[in-house]
Amino acid sequence: MVHALKEAQRVLTPGGLLVDLRPLLDRWPVEVASSAEQHEVGRCTDLVEPLADDAAANAAMADAIESGQWGRDLQETFPLFYYWDTPDEMREYVDEDWSDVITIEEPLWHALRSAWATADPETRVRLRMKMQITRYRQITAVT
Repeated sequence: MVHALKEAQRVLTPGGLLVDLRPLLDRWPVEVASSAEQHEVGRCTDLVEPLADDAAANAAMADAIESGQWGRDLQETFPLFYYWDTPDEMREYVDEDWSDVITIEEPLWHALRSAWATADPETRVRLRMKMQITRYRQITAVT
């Protein structure tokens, strides 16, 4: 993150904007959802290394703000939903694309399959991620 901030500072003029958009690990809820109702079945387990990466990125940005290089204009969090038709499709996706970020324990997979199997036919499974978007304004440029 330190190198990315230096590069952003190099290419932006003073007053230029930097947008930081990323998921925040927060034991994302695993849910079954239909147009009629949503039900949380359980929560993912956050892995240690990505949590450390988030902390390091936050620390680098805090240092840049404290040094007067950047100012925070706006920060918001919002949910982002990933949907699958079946628990097996979700499991395949999580195992292939997110196994380095989160894990879903076997008892939760079992509970998800049970909740989905007993729900109405239009019910899908989903993961509710927590997203953060922050807008920073460059105050000083690299010389």
